[in-house]
Amino acid sequence: MSNSDYDPACLPDLLPLYYRRLFPFSQYYRWLSYGGVTKNYFQNREFSFTLKDDIYVRYQSFSTQNELEKEMQKMNPYKIDIGAVYSHRPSQHNTVKSGTFQALEKELVFDIDMTDYDDVRSCCSAADICSKCWTLMTIAIRILDRALREDFGFQHLLWVYSGRRGVHCWVCDEAARKLSVAARSAVAEYLSLVKVRKKKKKKNNTYISHYFLQYAIVGQELLSSKEGVDKVLNLLPEDILCDLLLHYQSEKNPTKRWERLKTLVHQKRQATSKKGGQYFDKEIMLQYCYPRLDVNVSKGVNHLLKSPFSVHPKTGRISVPIDLRNLDKFDPFEVPTISLICEELDKPRPDEEEEDDTKDKENEIEAGERRKIRDFKRTSLAKYIKLFDQFLDSVARSRKGDMLKKSDLQKDF
Repeated sequence: MSNSDYDPACLPDLLPLYYRRLFPFSQYYRWLSYGGVTKNYFQNREFSFTLKDDIYVRYQSFSTQNELEKEMQKMNPYKIDIGAVYSHRPSQHNTVKSGTFQALEKELVFDIDMTDYDDVRSCCSAADICSKCWTLMTIAIRILDRALREDFGFQHLLWVYSGRRGVHCWVCDEAARKLSVAARSAVAEYLSLVKVRKKKKKKNNTYISHYFLQYAIVGQELLSSKEGVDKVLNLLPEDILCDLLLHYQSEKNPTKRWERLKTLVHQKRQATSKKGGQYFDKEIMLQYCYPRLDVNVSKGVNHLLKSPFSVHPKTGRISVPIDLRNLDKFDPFEVPTISLICEELDKPRPDEEEEDDTKDKENEIEAGERRKIRDFKRTSLAKYIKLFDQFLDSVARSRKGDMLKKSDLQKDF
């Protein structure tokens, strides 16, 4: 079965199998409990489930991994959203005195959706994506990941494919989880295009320049159609515009048209006495390729965001972590669907041995756990769970290092 064979009508039959044998509950709990960083940290976390027929259930919370596991296997949610860590258990929010139920912490999150780029892509629109416009997501990840690490010092960034047309970023550092609404808004505004400082521009243009020619000029045919040319020329001063209009009458090759534009901008920059010169070519690249953030998603502590390893009901694709070491090779159409991985469970592998049938009865529970671990390893989901494990190991090492530093400081006093 290929990923394209997914049938949404089969989702009610596939979800029970997915939550029973494939969903990575152990890693999931490990992530959201952060090593038990504070009492009730996991217990006070909000989960939201979207059930069949768009029934929406908010303020779910769970005491243990086992409780979460049983409830998800009982409800079989079509979609899972993760919210904040609250002052009280979200499931008991109606019993708490008015005004005391407060969102305290949550990962700093970013949501980049392809629909926000509809005015600068010609290949697709709305919820549709293709390999051409997916480059915009690659550029967004490159720019935002660099800025969050280098400009803010964050280390633990989990990039996740949404399952359809976008990507999410979960910044999991303790400092990020504790940010106020004002601080989150400031970070999001800093990362927005509106106020791109010169130093930041230079770094970002390095990423964009790497992709721009192939993506925008060739892939999106930016300077091939009259409509595309008009959009670009509207961003240029009149003297350059007039020269290009004349040049474009005879030159139809879009790549050569772009090179002519860059040459004229460079000449104008060399001739001007204005400090810093004019960078119209860079501005065009930023306009067409810079990340477009939904600031409201980032600034709200109590804002919900789709969970990693949730299933997208329309595409069937799993919301999986993205490996930044192989970012340019990431293909959303190769992400496994729930129908594919459920089918893979039934295919025996040559290197597997039938071992569980011979186990003694007292080892049945342990064998069941081994079977569950082995189950996802038999599917296309395995490499994504491995990537998630590596991310969690990095967070754990960092947390252990911080604890040792605090311990050493206390000894000094």
